Amino acid sequence: MKYDYLIVGAGLFGAIFAHEAKKAGKKVLVIDRRDHIGGNIYTKEVEGIQVHQYGAHIFHTSDKEVWDYIQQFAEFNRYTNSPVARYKDELYNLPFNMNTFSKMWGVRTPAEAKEIIQRQIKEAGITEPKNLEEQAISLVGKDIYEKLVKGYTEKQWGRRATELPSFIIRRLPVRYVYDNNYFNDKYQGIPVGGYTKIIERMLEGTEVRLMTDFFANREILAKEAENIVFTGMIDAYYDYCFGELEYRSLRFETEVLDMENYQGNAVVNYTEYEVPYTRIIEHKHFEYGCQGGYGGDGSGVSDKTVITREYPAAWSRGEEPYYPMNDEKNNALYARYRELADQEEHVIFGGRLGMYRYYDMHQVVKEALKCVRKALA
Repeated sequence: MKYDYLIVGAGLFGAIFAHEAKKAGKKVLVIDRRDHIGGNIYTKEVEGIQVHQYGAHIFHTSDKEVWDYIQQFAEFNRYTNSPVARYKDELYNLPFNMNTFSKMWGVRTPAEAKEIIQRQIKEAGITEPKNLEEQAISLVGKDIYEKLVKGYTEKQWGRRATELPSFIIRRLPVRYVYDNNYFNDKYQGIPVGGYTKIIERMLEGTEVRLMTDFFANREILAKEAENIVFTGMIDAYYDYCFGELEYRSLRFETEVLDMENYQGNAVVNYTEYEVPYTRIIEHKHFEYGCQGGYGGDGSGVSDKTVITREYPAAWSRGEEPYYPMNDEKNNALYARYRELADQEEHVIFGGRLGMYRYYDMHQVVKEALKCVRKALA
């Protein structure tokens, strides 16, 4: 066998595993069916702007070990995620905070906002939420739910809120302060020059084969490596022997606009159900110095901008899976595949698809480090 590890998928999980294994003296081959490395965090420069090709990715964590680890590979800017929600012609700050409540009800103090929310919760009279709609109303009241939660959630999951299980929204962030920072984490930012540079540095010196489909070359590849690290869909690995796990997919429409500044913010969510996309991303606002809109001489600011509309979509075989549908039925099915995986001596499943779990980037880093340290121990 030529390799100690065949790593299927050149995304964040696979790249971390490859980096650490190579550092430990292991011979590694990384393959990916796409024509680029980076998986879903891949960024590409367009008109001097780093474009997040598969949706917005903001790195955030409170884990210092994770933060220190990822900073080996890039300098991070101080970007703070402060999305705006648009409902019809109304604009609201997210997460739900005093700026949101002031715009919605004309209140000025936390006591006034809390009184309205508590009154609406009491009026709803929901003691045991039976679905997502009832769960959300019992947490934030009717006004916030109907304007900022209902339509967006129904688009995202492809089902009406009354048909979705309540546990999808266990809590909703309600902050009685004037603070638009979406995350509570201590560390937050976006790598200067984009995420692709991080993956390039992780994979430096490692053999990488792109446009290589694992399933089309499975027998040959399996003979080349002693161990496999698989970051694709676990049900696909086992040829769907127990049936398909469910996912949600996404479709992106990206265009270059001949203007300096389109919406004034990196992310604007569209919360009406009737608007088919969930959000518009304006990529230049992720990086300081190229946003525009600040006045001055505009030096270094691109006179063009790149926007992406993000459309939720049903998933079927052949489509790109983005979000595991972690309801009770699918989790039970995954548990059956997990039993098979646990019996494997030379196969490691990792990442969002391999572990059928919604992971943010910091969680992927943590899990990848745990897996590779266990494998190399």
